[in-house]
Amino acid sequence: MKLDFDYQPLLLVPVLALLALPLVGSGSTWLTLTVAGLAMGMIIFIIASGLTLVFGLMDVLNFGHGVFIALGAFVATSVLGAMGDWTGSNELWRNLVAVLPAMVVAMLVAGAIGLAFERFIVRPVYGQHLKQILITMGGMIIGEELIKVIWGPQQIPLPLPTGMQGSWLIGEAAVEKYRVVAVIVGLLVFALLAWTLSRTKVGLLIRAGVQDREMVESLGYRIRRLFVGVFVAGSALAGLGGVMWGLYQQTVIPQMGAQVNILIFIVIIIGGLGSTTGALIGALLVGLMANYTGFLVPKVALFSNIALMVAVLLWRPQGVYPVANR
Repeated sequence: MKLDFDYQPLLLVPVLALLALPLVGSGSTWLTLTVAGLAMGMIIFIIASGLTLVFGLMDVLNFGHGVFIALGAFVATSVLGAMGDWTGSNELWRNLVAVLPAMVVAMLVAGAIGLAFERFIVRPVYGQHLKQILITMGGMIIGEELIKVIWGPQQIPLPLPTGMQGSWLIGEAAVEKYRVVAVIVGLLVFALLAWTLSRTKVGLLIRAGVQDREMVESLGYRIRRLFVGVFVAGSALAGLGGVMWGLYQQTVIPQMGAQVNILIFIVIIIGGLGSTTGALIGALLVGLMANYTGFLVPKVALFSNIALMVAVLLWRPQGVYPVANR
């Protein structure tokens, strides 16, 4: 799953941004909307990257992915709630000291639950897509109910740490601090995934196992363990995305994972069903489209991303970077 250098899909994001500029009119408003859209896109990418890995490398349709998103967000409420002295500080570095442990704990918990999810729910239905859809959706429903048992069914506030609130002014444009943090975190996740899959022995073995599992196993490597590791990593990334999305929304509810499932599948369909690079492009397009249409034509924003997906698929029916063509 190495990076694709087909330049045409890489132009979609800047082209969409430039097309929106004359429609928005004001340069400062356009910059604010663009940064907000990129931040939203990066958070969606973090959430979708786990599912992209699981489907692209394991051919597993995990419709229960949303439970790991919600779990990560709720774990973050508990961790950040216990670090009020750090989250209440006006110093950004103290806020990061609080947020980073929340992210790590959320990823560890989501990864551990993902390990159990793979063992007891997904493993019996490998290679059976219809059963995967049904059983993983059932797993998500059960997971949501367990979250309600632990944290309650009510909406819980997840406010941004004080130092991450507010905006930086660039000319007349206001750029929110947290959105810049989200863009940086998203870029780090993408860089780490790309490096792991294309530059490390583990990534080489995983990609080789996808192409010829029997040959890799004949060399003494246990592909099943590697694939379980991929599922755990995908679950952990969903937990990280849940933390980012919860802070973005500043509230969490047990159904939040199910609510973003549609966006996640739009992203991976646009990206090419398993392409990390494609998922990044798809997520950025979705984030920008949602912000531009929400500002220009709010009523259209409800279905703008579905229209975006249709337009991309009319251009490239298999997505911008179809894995099958690599």
